[in-house]
Amino acid sequence: MDTQHLHAFVAIAEHGSFSAAAERLHLTQPAISKRIALLEEQLNASLFDRIGRQVALTQAGQLLLSKAKLILGEVAAAQRAIADLQGDIQGKLSIATSHHVGLHYLPPYLREFSIKYPQVKLDLHFLDSEQAYHEILQGRFDIAILTLALQQDTRLQSETLWHDQLHFVVAPTHALATQSNLQLADLSRYPTIMPDTNTYTTQLIKNLFDQQQLPLDIGMVSNHLDTIKMLLSIGLGWGVLPRRIIDDDLCILDVTQPPIMRPLGYIHHSQRTLNNAARVFLDVLQQKIIEP
Repeated sequence: MDTQHLHAFVAIAEHGSFSAAAERLHLTQPAISKRIALLEEQLNASLFDRIGRQVALTQAGQLLLSKAKLILGEVAAAQRAIADLQGDIQGKLSIATSHHVGLHYLPPYLREFSIKYPQVKLDLHFLDSEQAYHEILQGRFDIAILTLALQQDTRLQSETLWHDQLHFVVAPTHALATQSNLQLADLSRYPTIMPDTNTYTTQLIKNLFDQQQLPLDIGMVSNHLDTIKMLLSIGLGWGVLPRRIIDDDLCILDVTQPPIMRPLGYIHHSQRTLNNAARVFLDVLQQKIIEP
């Protein structure tokens, strides 16, 4: 059973279409279709039901999916183990990271690593932290660098690298901007702009309001902090942002609230053996090139 065919099959199953799978694997759609046709011929079974532009797994496809993931995981593990026997720092290093961490924390580390180890192919993916957690649990990436969950999954190993201090902010023209000694109850009367409610950051803020039995009026949602920053800067609400991205377009509110710290760090699956490249990259992260 050709692993390239299995990669195509898994990609289609996860993305729900041949075109999306082709984009992910950097192949043409006819090439993807040919791989699935050969796989179905080999197994003498149909793997997908075609419903318009979408596809759904058949019973045979559902049975194959879990087995295919195991096979591909074992093949990847064998390749890493054999490569690591040589002691070389080479091969592919797959990293998932959130947009905020990837844009505002990782660049100096990626630069230093790529200079020291040019033989390593960096495979970087920008995902929401919550999605990156799921991908690591599924074994799709070596490591993820992101906002750490409020409660850690026991299947993962994690370490905090930095702490993002979060501040309540508004545009200088907002009604709250000139007020002092604000309470959460004062903020509760105005709409806020937050990431999606299932994100760790919004859960953290919602917990503060829940503890005081206050409503949190989320007027708009975006999982990109730079988008939230823009919306706040034109006066559409108040929000909570890391100090690192706050500039003169925003005003930090005088809220009588203990500092809110958001842990940032890395995770990897405890049952997945890290290759040499991943271990060395984690060593680079520990050097703390940038200050928190």
